[in-house]
Amino acid sequence: MAKPIAGFDWDAGNRAKCQKHGVSLSEIESLFDSPVLIVPDPGHSQSETRLRAVGKTSAARYVFLVFTVRTLGGKRWIRPIAARYMHAKEIAHYEKENPKL
Repeated sequence: MAKPIAGFDWDAGNRAKCQKHGVSLSEIESLFDSPVLIVPDPGHSQSETRLRAVGKTSAARYVFLVFTVRTLGGKRWIRPIAARYMHAKEIAHYEKENPKL
């Protein structure tokens, strides 16, 4: 990410949606402690820029995350929208396409 991120923007709505597939909030946050692949997700929001992130958590589990970056109080925050663990085929594809991550 280009500018520093202050942290994560959590509330009851995105907590529940992100935990729906069993991914903990700490796992989602740890995703950004390692190299992560981030690509735009232009087809899913007209009101804000959405991004997709794929990478490994601190527990070495692969996670797919949809998020946006919001500016609140002059600081930039990652706002997770949805998260899930990746399937074996997705992991194999990710590792093949991104051997350096």
